[in-house]
Amino acid sequence: MPSLEATLVPPTRDLGDGFKVRRALPSAQRRMIGPFVFLDEMGPAHLAPGRGLDVRPHPHIGLATLTYLFDGEILHQDSLGVRQPIRPGDVNWMVAGRGIVHSERTPQALRPAGPSTWGLQSWIALPEREEERAPAFHHHGRDALPVANEGGLEMRVVAGAFLGLRAPVETFSELFYADVKLGAGAVFSVPAEHLERGAYIVEGGVEVDGERLERGRLLVLKPGVPVSFKGPARLIVFGGEPLGARYLWWNFVSSSKARIEQAKEDWKAGRFGGVPGDPEFIPLPPARQPRVDYP
Repeated sequence: MPSLEATLVPPTRDLGDGFKVRRALPSAQRRMIGPFVFLDEMGPAHLAPGRGLDVRPHPHIGLATLTYLFDGEILHQDSLGVRQPIRPGDVNWMVAGRGIVHSERTPQALRPAGPSTWGLQSWIALPEREEERAPAFHHHGRDALPVANEGGLEMRVVAGAFLGLRAPVETFSELFYADVKLGAGAVFSVPAEHLERGAYIVEGGVEVDGERLERGRLLVLKPGVPVSFKGPARLIVFGGEPLGARYLWWNFVSSSKARIEQAKEDWKAGRFGGVPGDPEFIPLPPARQPRVDYP
């Protein structure tokens, strides 16, 4: 297709209780898009009464996580003492820097009715000069994010700057991340100003270059080419300037393989600290585990 470099169909993992995750990045076909090294779609799922999402405390280095929900609610807690629920349209932006630990769980009050969960989590690599910065956490409610409405199109800029709008999220490299809803027949064009760009189809399907592509696809846009999408659909469009190669192992991202090895030892030795009020933790996986992704 003239506008697309690749069309990726993410593999789906069933984590039990009908909760499925699609991993769009990294993939065998594409490791990164701009500074984005990881993209998971969680759900959509409606869990049984009494059940919930329980991601036990685990560590990160060298990245920022961006959690964005379409349905449900997740309680974020971390080693900085932050306790923050995230709801649809909000942004949880966690800067791991030199090291942070966090957990992600369904609030207890929502479990008796059987909670819904649906959203995306992205990992954004930090520039080398920022990889060891102090960890931080920022929450931005949906009403703080800039929105544009025109001709059957609604766009909310979630992070970075895009089409003249800038989100309040503090980023450390040039990037963009936007939630775009297209009505039937509406057309949305992604300009070529960023070198690397992607579009993840959340709902419906889009027409590109005369071909229809359905939900759950990650579209990698050709550099230097403006790309138009015709709805009805909901898309997450994102990208930015590439930062160079990154090592990715488990929850660790770094420009240095030695730094990844140090993070492994620090987690095993308990040097990361923990999450107040959440004493559980995820042990370091064995060396031969499926998410090793060295360049």
